[in-house]
Amino acid sequence: MQNTFRPLKNREPCKVLLNNPIGSMRVFELVSPFSPAGDQGEAVEMLTAGIKAGDPYQTLQGVTGSGKTFTMAKIIEAVQMPTLIISHNKTLAAQLFREFRGFFPHNAVEYFVSYYDYYQPEAYVASRDLYIEKDASVNEEIERMRLSATRSLMEREDVIIVATVSCIYGLATPEIYRTMTAAFSKGETIDVEALTRRFVELQYERNDAVLERGRFRRRGDTLEIYPAYMEEAYRVDLDWDRIERIRRVNPLSGEVLEELDRAVIYPAKQFVMPQDMIRQALERIKTELAERYGFLKTQGKSLEAERLKTRVEYDIEMLTEMGYCPGIENYSAPLAGRAPGSAPDTLIDYFPKAPDGAPGHLTFIDESHVTVPQLGAMYAGDRSRKMNLVDYGFRLPCALDNRPLRYDEFVRRMGQTVFVSATPGKLELDRSKRVVQQLIRPTGLLDPEIEVRPSEGQMEDIYGEVRRRIAAGERSLILTLTKKMAEDLTDYLSGLGLKVRYIHSEVETIERVEILTQLRQGDFDILVGINLLREGIDLPEVSFIGILDADKIGFLRSLTSLVQIIGRAARNAAGKVVMYADRMSDAMDQAIAETRRRRQIQTAYNQAHGITPTTVKKAIADILVRHATEEKDAAALSIEVLKKSYNLLIPSQRKQLIAALNGEMLEHAKKLEFEQAAAIRDEIQKITQIGAVSSGP
Repeated sequence: MQNTFRPLKNREPCKVLLNNPIGSMRVFELVSPFSPAGDQGEAVEMLTAGIKAGDPYQTLQGVTGSGKTFTMAKIIEAVQMPTLIISHNKTLAAQLFREFRGFFPHNAVEYFVSYYDYYQPEAYVASRDLYIEKDASVNEEIERMRLSATRSLMEREDVIIVATVSCIYGLATPEIYRTMTAAFSKGETIDVEALTRRFVELQYERNDAVLERGRFRRRGDTLEIYPAYMEEAYRVDLDWDRIERIRRVNPLSGEVLEELDRAVIYPAKQFVMPQDMIRQALERIKTELAERYGFLKTQGKSLEAERLKTRVEYDIEMLTEMGYCPGIENYSAPLAGRAPGSAPDTLIDYFPKAPDGAPGHLTFIDESHVTVPQLGAMYAGDRSRKMNLVDYGFRLPCALDNRPLRYDEFVRRMGQTVFVSATPGKLELDRSKRVVQQLIRPTGLLDPEIEVRPSEGQMEDIYGEVRRRIAAGERSLILTLTKKMAEDLTDYLSGLGLKVRYIHSEVETIERVEILTQLRQGDFDILVGINLLREGIDLPEVSFIGILDADKIGFLRSLTSLVQIIGRAARNAAGKVVMYADRMSDAMDQAIAETRRRRQIQTAYNQAHGITPTTVKKAIADILVRHATEEKDAAALSIEVLKKSYNLLIPSQRKQLIAALNGEMLEHAKKLEFEQAAAIRDEIQKITQIGAVSSGP
């Protein structure tokens, strides 16, 4: 079907924006009222020189509050290279995405993370003979943003993509993805029926009644399609088989936003294949099924053999009839014609290549001391789970090739890389040709003072410290080693009449954000935690941190962890850290020495420039996500008002309320306010359950 509609020409996507003049090219343009301050300018100059000299690895070692993100933006503007920024979790990636989108409003800044709100991977527990089917809740807005990212890489070079480790998981081969387009121009004569068939091949659904994302419709001489990666739709006016007009429109109101000369439609899903390749792949899948079926039979695994045969034959039938099947990614290797064991194509392969075939993009790995180990750990865990599925007849061996990259495969695709961290690991430092330190905070704030005190009598000492902070209107953090210790300490301090909460991994994500917000607002004064209070969380109201069992050896009290914890008090002019310990560990000694060194450098800078350190004044809306009290109260109020406006026991009114809440949920998702969107989603589920109960059997 790939070559069925003859008149469609120029099917290769252009390397510019659709509404740009052909041949134009955008450059990275940083928009900011600020100029580099402190040692930012020196860091930008040195790292830029290293990139232009072809250095493969460098490290930016920047303290909390030194403006590392601004430095990264200045480097991108200086080197003019498409850029991949990898963070270790969605929340920090969203924070970086918002900042870079603000820095580069005229360029393509995209967000590429896992599109699952909830994800239970397919698995088999042999010891219990328990098969767990894949279960997932897809966030449609994040799916749109992922598709938008791949589309931008197809069309332009001024692209910045902020991603999580999701970027090392398999996608469709970029060469195939590039051919899977439908392009049409104003004044062109086309075969309309062939064009609509092409839309179906690109996984768009036809619905002549309602135009929704990922669908198209034809009404008379008007053809409309709502690309899965856009927030607008295309309207094509036809005069028989000639295209009269192409317009970009608001899909809800129909308002015309822009007149276009040309449009290119990309697939609605990231795993799509032309029919001729699917037919070839089906033969490979059938061959592998026959071989595996025979092997399982010879092993005396008749049940597993029949199970596999039934499942794969169903998928083959779906691929034959629809060109798609659930779990199609498990056949990505035979579909793409890849050899067993070969690396999958990922988002990184969509970036442009240098003339010699080497990576042609720049990579920043944010919080590299966490992100690099995470990147290295993905492959083994994924393979372990899938081996069980293969061994027990749930999947063909080719499913093993639907996997994340191994670390060595990732390294070969990284491009020139800058590791960014306040505490880079040994691997980053050993690889880097140069390590550039960014230790000066333009605000003049110093790293906190550190004291070591004996563990005997630590509770009485902590009580005195937090009382002094409460009197000054400031907040305190206390770090324990276990969840039980955190909960017990919270009960103890609460019994002394203090306002205190705890936070650890068993506290839901939404509640964690609310707790941190309430701490900043002053709803309580002390937060007890374990290891959730380190990277990327700004709490300028915190002036005291107590670290219990600071001398214990392990991950939670390593040099890296201690330096990151200390950094949480570096946004308050009165910041102070007390380590409670019975001896001086090597990690403690090194963390204290490094903090003193940084204080001396900042003090000298402040004296030379006449700066008096002042506590950072940061809007509460900036914590993790834009979660301002006013927005939160307004969202809660709007839900309550809506609920009072409808009778939930009347099906039609209940349906209207759910529709209204769905609209509000999508608005929050578009703004990357995922916690608020999830809260509304939970409310929708409650209302849906009410409907199920009221309708009866």
